[in-house]
Amino acid sequence: MDMGSCVSRLTVGLNWFYLVMFNSRLPNSTYCREFDSKRTDEVLYDIIDVIMDEVRYKTIGLIHSPFIRPRGTPIQPAGAEGIDGTVEVFPQYAGGLKDLEGFSHLILVYHFHLSKPPSLVVRPYMDSEAHGVFAMRVPSRPNPIGISVVRLTKVKENVLYIQDMDIVDGTPLLDIKPYVPEFDTRRVTKKGWLSEKVGGLSTSRDDGRFVK
Repeated sequence: MDMGSCVSRLTVGLNWFYLVMFNSRLPNSTYCREFDSKRTDEVLYDIIDVIMDEVRYKTIGLIHSPFIRPRGTPIQPAGAEGIDGTVEVFPQYAGGLKDLEGFSHLILVYHFHLSKPPSLVVRPYMDSEAHGVFAMRVPSRPNPIGISVVRLTKVKENVLYIQDMDIVDGTPLLDIKPYVPEFDTRRVTKKGWLSEKVGGLSTSRDDGRFVK
């Protein structure tokens, strides 16, 4: 396949935004030969993978807790009832805390910065059998993002005082959302492999198996 044909195939169906980005990294002849036998839609997915391979987020704060390392940390807020912690929001984002004190619970979204590279099938904390990573909440994930629903007790300037802390000290904060039962609570009919395991949640702790 010549370079002209290669470029033509690779850009079919992409909008001008993607086209501009792609033109800054035109493929060489070897790259074109690799795509010679592919359908146009397959080629487009490959290019989208290249363009969208990395999504970057800003750290908006730090989470502080009594847990200085993953080992021994509760694995869910329901197993960390009454444990205090704070969320330090960086000053440039403090304006976004306006009216937050009106909510009793928050959803914290954060980065599992201490987790090792993921496997797609692993043995979780609460079972001896391996399961798919998307069927569990282990920290080692293709995108190591964690969420915790915590109780808000006070807001003082750029610091949130919370309870039910299940997060390691120094964890980078990505986002804060108010927890609203009407938005977030659903009637659950199945709990998968966890159905017979959740009874041990209150005593379950991180054993360090997912730390890098």
